[in-house]
Amino acid sequence: MKQDILKTLVSEEELREKVTELGRQISHDYEGKSLLLVSVLKGSVVFMADLMRAITIPARIDFMSVSSYGSGTKSRGVVKIVKDLDIPLEGYDLLIVEDILDSGNTLSYLKEILSSRGPKSIRICTLLDKPERRTADIAADYVGFAVPDEFVVGYGLDYDEKYRNLPFIGVLKPEVYEK
Repeated sequence: MKQDILKTLVSEEELREKVTELGRQISHDYEGKSLLLVSVLKGSVVFMADLMRAITIPARIDFMSVSSYGSGTKSRGVVKIVKDLDIPLEGYDLLIVEDILDSGNTLSYLKEILSSRGPKSIRICTLLDKPERRTADIAADYVGFAVPDEFVVGYGLDYDEKYRNLPFIGVLKPEVYEK
């Protein structure tokens, strides 16, 4: 796997430090609120696991799975809910936890759908942000790292369901996905 990585973009140590910092900030901002963390599967599962351990206030968690990429490298622009939430959202302060905010189409769609379900508030926490790729009018409230427009994998992010288990964020060699 590592032979397919062009370079390390974010190290394990940098990830640990940033997740701890985000957990501290979220804990402060949501003190006394009814926090519900929603992980967007599959990419955010590693980030979500570390982030929820870094949060020091009571919080509930739920999971949602959406499809917008398939096995390619570009979003198809169509978002399909594969697994919906189990917890009703009324009365919760919702924090959507995402691996990467790219075009913004998926998160924009999710935010619109979830806001119709009556949460007190909705915010977004993304590990990675690619602002230059944004086509939807959406921004994250909590951002781990702004990254360049390169194909990144690791720490939950994949290419064709591989590389999720790398403990760092790396840039995938173009020859791997241009085959």
